[in-house]
Amino acid sequence: MGLTAHDMSDMGRLAQLSLNPQHGASREEIYLAVASLYRIQGTGLNQRERDLMREILRRLTRDVEMAIRIALAQRLADDASVPHDLILLLVDDSIEVARPLILRSPLLTEADSLRLIAEASLAHQEAVAGRPGISIPVTDALSALESETVLVALVRNATAVISEHGYKNLVEKSRAIQGLQEPLTRRPDMPVELANKMCAWVSDALNVYIKTNYRVAPRRVETALSEAAAQVRSVPPRPTDPPADSDHKLIDKLAASGQLKAGFLMRVLSQGQTDLFDLAFARLLEVDPPSFRAFFYETGGRLVALSCRATGIDKSVFATVFNLSRQARGKTLALTAAELAEVNSVFAGYTRAAALEAVKAAVAARLA
Repeated sequence: MGLTAHDMSDMGRLAQLSLNPQHGASREEIYLAVASLYRIQGTGLNQRERDLMREILRRLTRDVEMAIRIALAQRLADDASVPHDLILLLVDDSIEVARPLILRSPLLTEADSLRLIAEASLAHQEAVAGRPGISIPVTDALSALESETVLVALVRNATAVISEHGYKNLVEKSRAIQGLQEPLTRRPDMPVELANKMCAWVSDALNVYIKTNYRVAPRRVETALSEAAAQVRSVPPRPTDPPADSDHKLIDKLAASGQLKAGFLMRVLSQGQTDLFDLAFARLLEVDPPSFRAFFYETGGRLVALSCRATGIDKSVFATVFNLSRQARGKTLALTAAELAEVNSVFAGYTRAAALEAVKAAVAARLA
């Protein structure tokens, strides 16, 4: 159902006023009136009405103060009921208007992000790179760009899901772009072999910097860098089994105080404290640590996804949890397309309570 005859009459008057403001109505007031009507009517508009509203807004955009357009974008950024094409109209505005929508709007799709990467300004691309939870197609497209500011924004986005292909692009570009080196090395989900590959040129750059800026004997610098590179390349120590008593005491204390949460899991995993990670995860899932390790590390992605869902770990960081946990245990990192589809269905179809019950059922089935 579209606008009523009364609404269309109002729209006609607004269209005329947008060309020739009169009776004290400013272009800003008309702009906000049309945007408000567009937002409220939502999907009830027919195509002719939508085209008319968009045309009025386009006519007025260049004459409406940026502060007004920014305020409108801020108001709509978190609203999931706004017409999608109104969001796109504002996203195509200057970056000051577009930024809050690119960073926050739940209506901005993967296809919209890819279009911005291909067609929009450098500032728009930087905003896309900072958008929470951007997917692999988006990060792959961003990693193919040459702008240092965009690439650094991508690497500093902790929630961005970056593929091995994307990391290969970024690591290769870090040869020439020193600003990429430090944030890349801090990403916990970067494949180990690519981190090792970076050692060659990171060490060379650091070597030159230290010799140039500090009074340190060249031989001492080279020896220290050589030892550091060897340490990075070395295989990390395997987790102990069973965990130390101090680990048990820490987990007991955190659980008793209500501080044992998903954030703790992510922190200890990124720091390589795999024993603590296993112990804490098992406690949150209400299973014993041996059972946890048996299903978490020895099965595909579905049970890992259920475990993450049950403990409040977001889908956007699933790949980080899966890759880092398996890296620490010397397991394969690959998931098949079918397993990835199962992972997506878990996050889409399970509540936290249902996911927890599914994990317990899987443990019980393995013990039966």
